[in-house]
Amino acid sequence: MITAPRPALPDLAELEAGAAVVRLPMRVKFRGVTEREALLVRGPAGWGEFSPFLEYDDAEASRWLASGLEAAWEGFPEPVRDRVPVNATVPAVPAGQVPEVLAAFGPVQAVKVKVAERGQALADDIARVAAVRRALPEADLRVDANAGWTVPEAVEALVRLGEFSLEYAEQPVPGINGLAEVRALLEARGTPVRIAADEAVRKAEDPLRVARARAADLIIVKAAPLGGVRRALEIVREAGLPAVVSSALDTSVGLAAGVALAAALPSLPYACGLGTGALLAHDVVSPALVPDGGFLPADRLAERAVPDPELLERYAAPRERRQWWLDRLRRCYAHLAAGH
Repeated sequence: MITAPRPALPDLAELEAGAAVVRLPMRVKFRGVTEREALLVRGPAGWGEFSPFLEYDDAEASRWLASGLEAAWEGFPEPVRDRVPVNATVPAVPAGQVPEVLAAFGPVQAVKVKVAERGQALADDIARVAAVRRALPEADLRVDANAGWTVPEAVEALVRLGEFSLEYAEQPVPGINGLAEVRALLEARGTPVRIAADEAVRKAEDPLRVARARAADLIIVKAAPLGGVRRALEIVREAGLPAVVSSALDTSVGLAAGVALAAALPSLPYACGLGTGALLAHDVVSPALVPDGGFLPADRLAERAVPDPELLERYAAPRERRQWWLDRLRRCYAHLAAGH
């Protein structure tokens, strides 16, 4: 288990006084979300984002606060590359909507497609992936099930979807043991689909378990849920597997942390899932951190992640939602202060 020392927390009153809470409309529904809310904080090193999804408890959400505080009070590690390749992300939309979604990302060489959406069938997933393949015949395709399948469902689905030459499948089933079982069964079936661990890494006390169990070929890492860029870098080193950096439907402020993580990794063999700013109809930063030719810039990130005051005002969350986020901030701050 990684136990890097945490820096001292800033003053809570200072955090609350400078916090901005925004509500941003989405272009399409994603994870059931049509509007994305986030609390933004400003510190001596720049801006940070605190935007754990609403269903997360305070213990899990406190890691997102640690990430936002790192960005605003410590800044980011030095990059080893000046730009980061990114994939387009296609939510669980009907196949006919795929070209519209892809158009928002511009030219890309890789696409992640959401599958295993509750209330949908495998036929919907196949149709969606097929539509992406028709639109981008040469692109690298990966699918993300968010642990939505059982082991038998995952094996059946990935055998079928493997016909589209998948680069990898992200978290097809819950848990490390489930991933290992799926990976072994696919190997036995002769289906060459790599397995990527996401939630299994984030929720494990020991990231090395993924490697020891032969549960995955690569890992997905996200700065915010892992507690910040530096902690995520430690996890990648500990796991010893290739890493893909992904976002958590962040604003451009939060995306900057993901880009900083990808830019600081010694090796970056795959395009990253950091182009999700294109899924927001509006952002708080102008210009927004969205892909240009399949890449995001990795230089001057603190400068690129400064919100526009007019946009902060325009997309300010209603008073009751601001209070809800401030209350959550206080609880998660207390969790960090207690050393959890």
